[in-house]
Amino acid sequence: MTNPAELRLEDKQQAFAELREIKTTLANKGWFPATSGNLSIRVGDFAPDQFTFAISASGKDKSVHTPSDFLLVNEEGKPTDVTGLKPSAETLIHKEIYRLTGCGAILHVHTVFNNIVSELFWERKSIPVDGVELIKAFNIWDEEAHIEIPILPNFADIPRIAELVEGAIVPKVPGIMLRKHGIYAWGANCFEAKRNLEAFEFLFEYVYRMELLKK
Repeated sequence: MTNPAELRLEDKQQAFAELREIKTTLANKGWFPATSGNLSIRVGDFAPDQFTFAISASGKDKSVHTPSDFLLVNEEGKPTDVTGLKPSAETLIHKEIYRLTGCGAILHVHTVFNNIVSELFWERKSIPVDGVELIKAFNIWDEEAHIEIPILPNFADIPRIAELVEGAIVPKVPGIMLRKHGIYAWGANCFEAKRNLEAFEFLFEYVYRMELLKK
């Protein structure tokens, strides 16, 4: 198992470069309003009780680039290097998703559509999607497939949310929604996480517009 101090420089640089690229792509979509959102990539070896990931620093404007946009943290969400940077406030949620899934990247954004549908279906505690083609993005190939995207409460106390992650993860559905907050989407790598995130956002808009048509 690779100790965080033994991570190769090129692996760290690669993770930061990938985060910078995906940050630009998602910022251009307007998915990081008012410094919101966060993103991370796992670096090096993985075991549920020992891993390292690069994550966006707290409070940064994600539409611009600086040398202090990202930092490395361990499986407890604590920085592995001496730094004045503060990891995202939601680092504990990221570390729980990594621990439970072993995924390679996690992307979290705030959009109008994901906020609205999280409230529309809050009492159900999940967002239902029926038979939409983009469900296949999650490698679900059943004809007229049905999925339920779980919704967790948006507590001000992040550890309270993190405690609920394990019970919320649904096999084959690589995402969790926080009520009136935003979606966490993950994948084996950054490419897959981005694909899943874009699929979720399409599905959220579809569900919202279908609800309008019912009225």
